[in-house]
Amino acid sequence: MIVPTGTADVLLRTEGRAGIITLNRPRAINALTHPMVLAVDAALTEWEHDPAVATVVIEGAGERGLCAGGDIRAIHDDARAGGTASAAFWRDEYRLNARIARYPKPYVALMDGIVMGGGVGVSAHGSVRVVTERSRVAMPETGIGFVPDVGGTHLLGRAPGELGTHLALTGGHVGAADAILTGLADHFVPSAELPALLRDLTRLPAEEAVALHSATAPPGVLAEQREWIDACYPAETVETVLERLFETGVPAAKEAATTLLTKSPTALKATLATLRRSRTLATLEEVLDLEFRVSCAALTTPDLVEGIRAQVVDKDRDPHWTPARLDEVTDEDVARCFTAPPGGDLGLAAARRTREDRGARAGA
Repeated sequence: MIVPTGTADVLLRTEGRAGIITLNRPRAINALTHPMVLAVDAALTEWEHDPAVATVVIEGAGERGLCAGGDIRAIHDDARAGGTASAAFWRDEYRLNARIARYPKPYVALMDGIVMGGGVGVSAHGSVRVVTERSRVAMPETGIGFVPDVGGTHLLGRAPGELGTHLALTGGHVGAADAILTGLADHFVPSAELPALLRDLTRLPAEEAVALHSATAPPGVLAEQREWIDACYPAETVETVLERLFETGVPAAKEAATTLLTKSPTALKATLATLRRSRTLATLEEVLDLEFRVSCAALTTPDLVEGIRAQVVDKDRDPHWTPARLDEVTDEDVARCFTAPPGGDLGLAAARRTREDRGARAGA
């Protein structure tokens, strides 16, 4: 039986043993709005307590991808106006990311096509993550004067060696094999198999269904680049990373360095600092609390508005960063990214500890 519900931008249905979420803004590559986040969260609440739903699946409408991220045009307008809508959106989005990671039922993300930014947040924290030959997975925030969020620094900070640092700073996208290598995905399924996989997810346990359709991903590129990536990126500063990249003599390393020079200097330094801090934190909730501070701080900098203008609004691809050079970004500038926002901290880690304490007392 198929029972469709939801809103125009998020379609919900139950079919067999599966609850299926379809992000439904194909013209915007299913970019997330605040109401969409709330709709997904509400579905997870309903299906968590529904014994008829054994597996949750998330997919994207259209042919272009699962989700291109958050609605950054709305963030651009809010930041220009000095509003509070973006912070409110992130509060609920990051709570959803944490919930996905702790969801008690299999959460299967079909990461076909473009999966970037917020799209990573609603997929890569899931328990079963499927990529295809069309997958392009990325956290491209430094290119818009922002920092990887939605738990992105948690995921990338735990990638092998310095692969996550490379991807976070350059904003580069990866295909299926490299998404699996870096821990952003688990299984490769050819895109032509997705309809059959979805049918099997409605009648079989999630891992069994995926196993029926899994194959070996086409070769990636990061495994062969590990030597220079691991040599160049474990540095104290972005400036040192750049020096090492240019000095290696490896063409791909020089290309990465050239890419870094196009990114927001403030965002690069804040991203490196956030990654290093996230590696010392034990839980995703702690990292999301940290990222919330950094995201809110970005709203007060000129680079976020300018980066979105250049990449999305005017599309001239010619951002003018402030400050314009890495050596003009001070330690104090970076430290300000980690101060508590005016509206207060996210508080996910504290809330989790409270729940665990209550559970421990109830079980005593």
